[in-house]
Amino acid sequence: MIYWEIFLAFFIPGIVGYGGGPATIPLIEYEVVHRYEWMAVEEFGEVLALGNALPGPIATKMAGYIGFVEGGVLGAFIALFATIAPSLILMIILLSLLLKFKDSPKVKKLSAIVRPTIAVLLGVMTLRFAETSYDDNGIIQTVFLLGAGYYLLEIRKIHPAFVIAGALLYGAVFL
Repeated sequence: MIYWEIFLAFFIPGIVGYGGGPATIPLIEYEVVHRYEWMAVEEFGEVLALGNALPGPIATKMAGYIGFVEGGVLGAFIALFATIAPSLILMIILLSLLLKFKDSPKVKKLSAIVRPTIAVLLGVMTLRFAETSYDDNGIIQTVFLLGAGYYLLEIRKIHPAFVIAGALLYGAVFL
């Protein structure tokens, strides 16, 4: 029964909490503190503070922790699944609709508009990363990493996962 309660405690906020993690936090608090009484308000506040201190989405971090405390490893898995399930279900439905109407002129026009927008957003993100790298590591390290990444990805056609792993190893050793 605890696993069903864990699922509901995180699935319901995921469905009705429009706006991502910060919008679902009060809903999760209601479920965890008031409905199931797994935590006191103070303890929930500490979990929230810890979750904010760690990188990544806040709702999944809180779900993993609370699910683990209440139901062990299986409870953590169920809570994490319940947190991402609403988005997953909606994405599957929307993608199936998109595939169903992929030959529609309106869908083709939408895709033609979205692709360049995504390319621009990725370009801006890349420039911000390069700027941060320059500020933190200097011009030599930044140019080396950009050049090595370009060479390995575009010229040598090495899989991106290996390039990322190599960059992480390089950063761990030299930076």
